[in-house]
Amino acid sequence: MSEAALELEGIEKHYNRGTAREVNVLRGASLRVAPGEVVAMVAPSGAGKSTLLHIAGLLDTADAGAVRLGGEEMTGLGDRRRTRARRGDVGFVYQFHHLLPEFTAEENIVLPQLAHGTGAGAAHARARHLLEVVGIAHRAGHRPSALSGGEQQRVAFCRALANEPRVLLADEPTGNLDPETSDTVFAALMGLVRETGLAALIATHNLELAGRMDRVVRLTDGRVT
Repeated sequence: MSEAALELEGIEKHYNRGTAREVNVLRGASLRVAPGEVVAMVAPSGAGKSTLLHIAGLLDTADAGAVRLGGEEMTGLGDRRRTRARRGDVGFVYQFHHLLPEFTAEENIVLPQLAHGTGAGAAHARARHLLEVVGIAHRAGHRPSALSGGEQQRVAFCRALANEPRVLLADEPTGNLDPETSDTVFAALMGLVRETGLAALIATHNLELAGRMDRVVRLTDGRVT
């Protein structure tokens, strides 16, 4: 079996609510995503999909289990090393774009590259290339307020892939869009993923979109099936 781009093994996460009640959100969740594979994760509301994505993306820590990116163990790393891995190895897309309103579309994609140490010229060139791939290169100089919802989300996809991560994690990336725009944005996302060959784990309630991905998994009772 080839090395997984993302591997989650036996992930557990518990929350205490009050002094007597412990909520077990994740109960030994395990999942492998190969390079170039797009996996849909379907789960009912409150099942823990966002928690699992945050653990996979090193935004949160598990109470037990292991997270590996490209075969490298991430569990137990210090804050500085986790931050570096999060910037370089993981791209994250949310339901809402969270673009910086005072910067243009291109600048929103350039900024994370500069923070990662990429030179300005190369950062701008990559930003323009990514915007071209998703079909909105002509909107590069516009600020988010001048973009449609679908255009804003496509910029968010480009920003997530700016540093050429090995894994893309997306939490309901088309959940805030109408069906027609959702299809357009999803096609743009798949185009980016296929071009880069990275692994993608996409949480969605949209079963039609899930069926267009390589594989569908379900998060049920804290485990992945």
